[in-house]
Amino acid sequence: MAIHGGGCLCGGVRYEVEGPLAPVQFCHCGQCRKTQGAAFAANMPVVSTAFRLLRGEDLLREHRASPGKRRVFCGACGSPIFSQRDDTPEVKRLRVGSLDGDGAALTPGFHIQTASKAAWWPIPDGLPAWPGEAPD
Repeated sequence: MAIHGGGCLCGGVRYEVEGPLAPVQFCHCGQCRKTQGAAFAANMPVVSTAFRLLRGEDLLREHRASPGKRRVFCGACGSPIFSQRDDTPEVKRLRVGSLDGDGAALTPGFHIQTASKAAWWPIPDGLPAWPGEAPD
């Protein structure tokens, strides 16, 4: 089974994800834009049991910008690592930019929350896009 490594910018937090990687989900909501400091967030659902923290647990901090959802980041360098909803603890939404490498093995999936996207960022890639959440 494939093992994918990742971590924060300063290297204090390191993790592994075991198994195949899901398609990347691009979220354009205002909270994701603020959290990432970019036009959108690139996220990927990961089963919590497939995520293994190797080091840096003491560095992890969380922020709750909305009820029932925690955004976990490195307290030393600020790199976002994942988010997790209280009602679905079995899934983490990994911040794809924290994975090691150039992402050649990743597959773009779809865009969500496009109704609140940054006006200065077009979405020209032709991927499926929804104004709110993706349908199940």
